[in-house]
Amino acid sequence: MQQRSGSGIKEPGVGDLNILVSLFSGALGTIFYTAALQKVHFLPYSVVVVLEQQLQPIWAILAAVILLKEKITKRFLIWAGVAVISVYFVTFKNMQVNLQTGSETILAAILALSSGFMWGTSTAISKYVLNKVNALTATAERFFFAPLFALFFIIPQNQTQAMVHLTTIQIVTLLAITLSTGMVAIIIYYHGLKRTPARMSSIYELTFPATAIFIDYFMYHNSLSLTQFLGVAILVFSMFQITKQQKSLPTPKKA
Repeated sequence: MQQRSGSGIKEPGVGDLNILVSLFSGALGTIFYTAALQKVHFLPYSVVVVLEQQLQPIWAILAAVILLKEKITKRFLIWAGVAVISVYFVTFKNMQVNLQTGSETILAAILALSSGFMWGTSTAISKYVLNKVNALTATAERFFFAPLFALFFIIPQNQTQAMVHLTTIQIVTLLAITLSTGMVAIIIYYHGLKRTPARMSSIYELTFPATAIFIDYFMYHNSLSLTQFLGVAILVFSMFQITKQQKSLPTPKKA
């Protein structure tokens, strides 16, 4: 669907953009990232994680400026940069990146860059959609179209047989993941994104790796390094500084 703005210029319809988010974030981003990890044999601390986590906020901020016309101040860029750098300390124990990931590392890096672009731009597109509809509607549309797009990639690879032979435990596990970290998480995220500029949301999303290492610590008893604790502290302080200056930042125009 296309909608006509007051200036007579055609604007993309909300439904069209939500379909794009389903394709980018729900299907392509996940497929590219999983494929990248496969290329490096799912080794931890690989270049795949660096490229995806470090560059995703940059894609999101650029998309927020281009698509949403959000204003970026020098102070925001400084603290956003500090936050992005701090995630390197958080994710990589003792600041070590595993570059010995085989002959397909370059292809994995390209796939990781692609996934970061898909997820990052989806943040800005989702914000545009949420300016028009509520979080529940946006979530419902995303979860309806994303599986359809995924099927387009599964069918040509003759992987449908694996879907038919799933065990009951596997089906229950997949449903639990879909409803918890999938649907419920997206609803909460959309409620927050509706009230938060996309440029800031992209930085707040960096809490994901910080949360992951503490889950690893408390549930699996894996020790954390001093650099990881330092990275978390810097990340939290950076987010505090960005939040504190929110009122002084220009209010983004609704698309």
